[in-house]
This record gives sequence, structure tokens and C-alpha cells, in this order.
Amino acid sequence: MESPRITEQRRRINIAIRTAELRPKIVWIRYFGLAGALGELEFDAYLHRAITIPQLQCDLIAHAVNELIDEIPPLPRAPYGADIEV
Repeated sequence: MESPRITEQRRRINIAIRTAELRPKIVWIRYFGLAGALGELEFDAYLHRAITIPQLQCDLIAHAVNELIDEIPPLPRAPYGADIEV
């Protein structure tokens, strides 16, 4: 039985992945590059609630997701009239 904290962390990781439209394979590659211990199949099983993993591995996955989100360029903003030089 996993702790409520790990369950909630996994739920939020999945939300972040979906919202940022990240591909799980890309997340796994980044996670593995951060010295993550899970293979690709175990990683997928974790995301789909099939296995429980140690807190440190959950945090490494969260870190990988956050790094990838930080690399997404911001959306263009609508300018105000005073911001436009003609």
C-alpha cells in the first residue's frame, strides 16, 4: 500500500504531463538521465498506477517533468496599444 503523499504526487505528475502535452517516453529519457533507476516499462507502470516506487524516484520523475516544462517556450502575449511602435 502506498502512502497518500505518493499517490497524490503521482496524480499531480500525470496532470502536469498531460497539461504540458509531454510524451511519457521523453519524460522517461530525461528522468533516466537524472540517474533514475526505473526502466521504461517500470516507469510506464508507475504512471498507470500498476506499481509503487520509492519517494526518491517519484521526486526524480517530478524533477524531470519540471525541467521539461521549463523548456517549453511561453505563449505569445497580446500587446497593449502603448507597446506597439509603428
